[in-house]
Amino acid sequence: MQQSSEVQAPDIDPNVERRDIDEFDIDSENIEIGAFVGFISIEDFESDVVYGARLAYHVNEHLFIEASYGQASAGETSFETLSGGAPFLTEDERDYRYYDISAGYNFNGELFITDSLVFNTDFYLTLGAGNTEFGGDERFTLSAGAGYRLLVTDYLSVRLDVRDHVFKSDIIGTEKNVHNLSYTLSTTFFF
Repeated sequence: MQQSSEVQAPDIDPNVERRDIDEFDIDSENIEIGAFVGFISIEDFESDVVYGARLAYHVNEHLFIEASYGQASAGETSFETLSGGAPFLTEDERDYRYYDISAGYNFNGELFITDSLVFNTDFYLTLGAGNTEFGGDERFTLSAGAGYRLLVTDYLSVRLDVRDHVFKSDIIGTEKNVHNLSYTLSTTFFF
Protein backbone atom coordinates (compact mmCIF):
# COMPACT_ATOMS: atom_id res chain seq x y z
CA MET A 1 0.00 0.00 0.00
CA GLN A 2 1.11 3.38 -0.87
CA GLN A 3 0.49 6.33 1.42
CA SER A 4 -0.68 9.61 0.00
CA SER A 5 1.64 12.52 0.54
CA GLU A 6 -1.19 15.03 0.32
CA VAL A 7 -2.39 16.60 3.58
CA GLN A 8 -5.98 17.68 3.72
CA ALA A 9 -6.90 21.07 5.19
CA PRO A 10 -9.01 20.77 8.34
CA ASP A 11 -12.73 21.45 7.97
CA ILE A 12 -12.77 23.56 11.14
CA ASP A 13 -10.07 26.13 11.85
CA PRO A 14 -9.37 26.17 15.62
CA ASN A 15 -7.76 29.60 15.44
CA VAL A 16 -10.86 31.75 15.80
CA GLU A 17 -10.33 35.49 15.82
CA ARG A 18 -12.15 36.98 18.80
CA ARG A 19 -13.89 40.31 18.49
CA ASP A 20 -13.67 42.98 21.18
CA ILE A 21 -16.93 44.08 22.77
CA ASP A 22 -17.00 47.35 24.69
CA GLU A 23 -19.92 47.05 27.08
CA PHE A 24 -20.55 49.63 29.78
CA ASP A 25 -20.89 48.14 33.23
CA ILE A 26 -21.55 49.84 36.53
CA ASP A 27 -18.26 51.25 37.75
CA SER A 28 -16.42 49.16 40.32
CA GLU A 29 -17.57 51.53 43.05
CA ASN A 30 -20.89 50.98 44.83
CA ILE A 31 -22.03 54.52 45.69
CA GLU A 32 -24.48 56.34 43.42
CA ILE A 33 -25.29 60.04 43.88
CA GLY A 34 -27.52 62.29 41.81
CA ALA A 35 -30.13 65.00 41.47
CA PHE A 36 -33.69 64.73 40.20
CA VAL A 37 -36.48 66.95 38.91
CA GLY A 38 -40.06 66.13 37.99
CA PHE A 39 -43.65 66.54 39.08
CA ILE A 40 -45.50 65.55 42.23
CA SER A 41 -49.26 65.34 42.59
CA ILE A 42 -50.04 66.38 46.18
CA GLU A 43 -53.45 64.88 46.93
CA ASP A 44 -56.12 67.62 47.32
CA PHE A 45 -53.48 70.36 46.65
CA GLU A 46 -52.69 70.30 42.91
CA SER A 47 -49.41 69.26 41.24
CA ASP A 48 -46.08 71.05 41.34
CA VAL A 49 -42.46 70.71 40.29
CA VAL A 50 -40.45 68.56 42.69
CA TYR A 51 -36.66 68.50 42.89
CA GLY A 52 -34.13 66.90 45.17
CA ALA A 53 -31.21 64.53 45.57
CA ARG A 54 -30.55 60.81 45.98
CA LEU A 55 -27.72 58.81 47.51
CA ALA A 56 -27.57 55.03 47.09
CA TYR A 57 -25.30 52.21 48.18
CA HIS A 58 -25.37 49.09 45.97
CA VAL A 59 -24.96 46.06 48.24
CA ASN A 60 -24.59 43.73 45.26
CA GLU A 61 -25.75 43.50 41.65
CA HIS A 62 -29.42 43.35 42.64
CA LEU A 63 -29.89 44.98 46.08
CA PHE A 64 -29.41 48.64 46.97
CA ILE A 65 -30.26 51.04 49.80
CA GLU A 66 -31.20 54.60 48.90
CA ALA A 67 -31.78 57.85 50.78
CA SER A 68 -33.67 60.65 49.04
CA TYR A 69 -34.75 64.21 49.78
CA GLY A 70 -37.26 66.23 47.79
CA GLN A 71 -39.25 69.42 47.99
CA ALA A 72 -42.15 71.10 46.25
CA SER A 73 -44.85 73.69 46.92
CA ALA A 74 -48.54 72.80 47.30
CA GLY A 75 -51.23 74.67 45.39
CA GLU A 76 -54.81 75.37 46.43
CA THR A 77 -57.58 72.87 47.08
CA SER A 78 -60.63 72.93 44.81
CA PHE A 79 -62.66 74.34 47.74
CA GLU A 80 -60.25 77.27 48.08
CA THR A 81 -60.35 77.91 44.33
CA LEU A 82 -64.15 77.73 43.92
CA SER A 83 -65.24 79.47 47.11
CA GLY A 84 -62.72 82.27 47.16
CA GLY A 85 -62.76 81.77 50.92
CA ALA A 86 -60.03 81.67 53.49
CA PRO A 87 -57.10 79.40 52.63
CA PHE A 88 -56.53 76.14 54.52
CA LEU A 89 -52.79 76.77 54.75
CA THR A 90 -50.42 79.71 55.01
CA GLU A 91 -47.68 80.13 52.40
CA ASP A 92 -45.09 78.54 54.73
CA GLU A 93 -47.38 75.58 55.42
CA ARG A 94 -47.66 74.92 51.66
CA ASP A 95 -43.98 73.91 51.53
CA TYR A 96 -43.82 70.16 50.93
CA ARG A 97 -40.57 68.43 51.96
CA TYR A 98 -39.85 64.75 52.34
CA TYR A 99 -36.97 62.45 53.05
CA ASP A 100 -36.90 58.67 53.12
CA ILE A 101 -34.72 55.59 53.14
CA SER A 102 -35.65 52.81 50.75
CA ALA A 103 -34.50 49.33 49.87
CA GLY A 104 -34.48 48.47 46.19
CA TYR A 105 -34.16 45.45 43.95
CA ASN A 106 -32.69 45.62 40.40
CA PHE A 107 -33.82 43.46 37.50
CA ASN A 108 -30.81 43.74 35.16
CA GLY A 109 -31.20 43.99 31.42
CA GLU A 110 -29.82 45.43 28.21
CA LEU A 111 -31.12 47.92 25.64
CA PHE A 112 -30.07 47.23 22.03
CA ILE A 113 -30.17 50.39 19.92
CA THR A 114 -28.19 48.94 16.99
CA ASP A 115 -26.00 45.87 16.51
CA SER A 116 -23.01 47.76 17.90
CA LEU A 117 -24.73 50.13 20.37
CA VAL A 118 -25.88 48.36 23.55
CA PHE A 119 -26.62 49.86 26.98
CA ASN A 120 -26.96 48.08 30.31
CA THR A 121 -30.24 48.85 32.07
CA ASP A 122 -32.05 48.12 35.31
CA PHE A 123 -35.73 47.99 36.05
CA TYR A 124 -36.07 48.33 39.82
CA LEU A 125 -38.63 48.34 42.62
CA THR A 126 -38.27 50.31 45.87
CA LEU A 127 -39.98 50.22 49.26
CA GLY A 128 -39.16 52.57 52.11
CA ALA A 129 -40.18 54.85 54.94
CA GLY A 130 -39.42 58.39 56.00
CA ASN A 131 -40.94 61.70 56.96
CA THR A 132 -42.96 64.41 55.19
CA GLU A 133 -43.20 68.02 56.37
CA PHE A 134 -46.44 69.55 55.11
CA GLY A 135 -49.28 71.66 56.48
CA GLY A 136 -47.26 72.78 59.51
CA ASP A 137 -46.76 69.21 60.71
CA GLU A 138 -44.43 66.25 60.23
CA ARG A 139 -45.90 62.92 59.18
CA PHE A 140 -44.52 59.38 59.03
CA THR A 141 -44.50 58.38 55.36
CA LEU A 142 -44.35 55.07 53.51
CA SER A 143 -43.03 55.12 49.96
CA ALA A 144 -43.17 52.58 47.16
CA GLY A 145 -42.05 52.93 43.60
CA ALA A 146 -40.51 51.65 40.43
CA GLY A 147 -37.93 52.97 38.03
CA TYR A 148 -35.76 52.42 35.01
CA ARG A 149 -32.01 53.10 34.96
CA LEU A 150 -30.01 53.45 31.72
CA LEU A 151 -26.22 53.22 32.15
CA VAL A 152 -24.85 55.72 29.63
CA THR A 153 -21.22 55.07 30.64
CA ASP A 154 -19.56 53.06 33.40
CA TYR A 155 -20.05 55.96 35.85
CA LEU A 156 -23.09 57.91 34.51
CA SER A 157 -26.73 56.87 34.42
CA VAL A 158 -30.12 58.39 33.62
CA ARG A 159 -33.13 57.30 35.68
CA LEU A 160 -36.91 57.56 35.41
CA ASP A 161 -38.79 57.05 38.68
CA VAL A 162 -42.39 56.82 39.83
CA ARG A 163 -42.99 56.88 43.59
CA ASP A 164 -46.03 57.04 45.85
CA HIS A 165 -45.58 58.81 49.20
CA VAL A 166 -48.40 57.78 51.56
CA PHE A 167 -49.19 59.39 54.92
CA LYS A 168 -52.20 60.16 57.13
CA SER A 169 -53.59 63.69 56.78
CA ASP A 170 -56.50 65.59 58.32
CA ILE A 171 -55.82 68.98 56.71
CA ILE A 172 -59.12 69.20 54.82
CA GLY A 173 -61.34 67.35 57.29
CA THR A 174 -61.40 63.77 58.47
CA GLU A 175 -58.15 61.86 58.72
CA LYS A 176 -57.34 59.74 55.68
CA ASN A 177 -54.38 58.20 53.87
CA VAL A 178 -53.22 60.51 51.09
CA HIS A 179 -51.26 59.34 48.06
CA ASN A 180 -48.74 61.76 46.60
CA LEU A 181 -47.38 60.45 43.30
CA SER A 182 -44.07 61.75 41.99
CA TYR A 183 -42.64 61.32 38.50
CA THR A 184 -38.96 62.24 38.24
CA LEU A 185 -36.02 62.21 35.86
CA SER A 186 -32.53 62.11 37.35
CA THR A 187 -28.88 61.92 36.44
CA THR A 188 -26.66 59.94 38.78
CA PHE A 189 -22.94 59.27 39.09
CA PHE A 190 -21.21 56.17 40.47
CA PHE A 191 -18.20 56.62 42.79
